[in-house]
Amino acid sequence: MTEIWMFPGQGSQRVGMGAGRWDAAPKLVAAADAVLGYSVRDLCEHGPRERLDDTRYAQPALYVVGAVAWRAALDAAAPPPDVLCGHSLGEYNALECAGAMEFTDGLRLVLRRAEAMAVVTGGGMLAVRGLGWDGLRPLLDPVRHRDVSLAVVNGPRQLVLGGPGPQLRDLAGELTASGLCRVLPLRVSGAFHTRLMDAAAREFASAAAGLPWADPAVPVLSNVTARPHDRQRLPELLVRHLTHPVLWHDTLRELHGMPAPHFREIGGGTALTGMVRAARPASAPRS
Repeated sequence: MTEIWMFPGQGSQRVGMGAGRWDAAPKLVAAADAVLGYSVRDLCEHGPRERLDDTRYAQPALYVVGAVAWRAALDAAAPPPDVLCGHSLGEYNALECAGAMEFTDGLRLVLRRAEAMAVVTGGGMLAVRGLGWDGLRPLLDPVRHRDVSLAVVNGPRQLVLGGPGPQLRDLAGELTASGLCRVLPLRVSGAFHTRLMDAAAREFASAAAGLPWADPAVPVLSNVTARPHDRQRLPELLVRHLTHPVLWHDTLRELHGMPAPHFREIGGGTALTGMVRAARPASAPRS
């Protein structure tokens, strides 16, 4: 059996996350508070939701909750992971879990990432269900939707687009009227994982390059390549991660090809688990 741990990303934040786990990791939480300058536990337990949805707070909070959660899983005698992955921001939890970076170094990096991404405003993201990229791409007008691009591939018919707010709103109306798919605007502040994040990527690059990276002790699959990270390319791929699509479906297909894969979503949610089922080959046994 291949034990696979998955970490969720931004969008999974909610008031109350981490409940029941904080007291088990007091030193970790204190270290996080010292880096952030505020109580991450208080933010996660009490919100307000508007602050927790702010990229500058959501990303560090999710990273800390994920770090507490994987330690709790090990303390509960869960089988240790053979492979790790994370959806978008969750990749940082996977890297920390694999020992590629120290917890507080990772938190500082996530904080820099969040701050760089939050500065790039005016964009958004739109989830589209029911159409694959080959069916959706012809519906993008090269003039009216010129800055809209593919941002996330969660499944063969589960996509996320990113682009300027007005262009996304125009497209959402057209797609809804067509009846070909369902659309849902996401609670994010920008067009993440698209070329509109170029400025954020440039700002973030020096922070990623300056971290003392180590070789992952457990393979961690990259969102950009759907292949295991190696230490030499880690900074480059994490920078590209901001401007290139998240190949989550490709990642899951790669994992389904491993011997007897067993997936565990770390952090209490189930969104990624549903995507695992959608990516399972028809001939694959259920894990």
